[in-house]
Amino acid sequence: MRILIIEDNPDLAASLIDELEARGHVVDAAPDGLVGLHLLGRHDYEAVVLDWNLPRLDGLTMLKRLRKELKKDVPVLLLTVRDELPDKIAGFRAGADDYLTKPFAVQELELRLQAIANRGRGRLRRLNVEDLAFDLDTLEVFRAGRRIELYPACLKLLEVLMRASPAVVPRQKLEEAIWGDDPPDRDLLRSHIYELRRAIDGPFPRKLLHTVARVGYRLGPEACEALQSEGEP
Repeated sequence: MRILIIEDNPDLAASLIDELEARGHVVDAAPDGLVGLHLLGRHDYEAVVLDWNLPRLDGLTMLKRLRKELKKDVPVLLLTVRDELPDKIAGFRAGADDYLTKPFAVQELELRLQAIANRGRGRLRRLNVEDLAFDLDTLEVFRAGRRIELYPACLKLLEVLMRASPAVVPRQKLEEAIWGDDPPDRDLLRSHIYELRRAIDGPFPRKLLHTVARVGYRLGPEACEALQSEGEP
């Protein structure tokens, strides 16, 4: 899963990042509600861990703005020391999907995140990475407001890459997304990646699709542009 942790306690945040990344998850972190809201506006996450008591913008206010202003249905687990029923009611009314009180076991946190992420996958119908948007209902793709035409194989690749962004997606996973358990003998993935890159990056100065040599591909900002291998299409 790609998870966002919004927690102002640096020790707790670092511990959660280490634990969840060790379990195979991709984790981003924000130290306050405003940074968290900014990240949620720019990226798609499968689950969010949100502390209630945050500086600059408290968790409940941030959650309400996430639902009403950004109109995002990303699953949110509210994390707090508040364990009274009125607090739980306020959390759920603000838009939380689950509620966990401190102290807690990381294993329970992970299980709860997986549960709300599984429920939320059916709700996420629009993917966004930087200025690239993909409407899963209409299968329309836009970058910087310009519509981009893609054939079905490229649409499938784009969906997998956008859901995983900014993590690297192994070649095998991309091949399985198109051909299942019966990949072709020839390296057709390279051709599809070439067409996808030409469509979403060709007309634009900032490149989003990057090749990670001997591993796979990633979709995201140009910070990892150096990872793109020489001579790769």
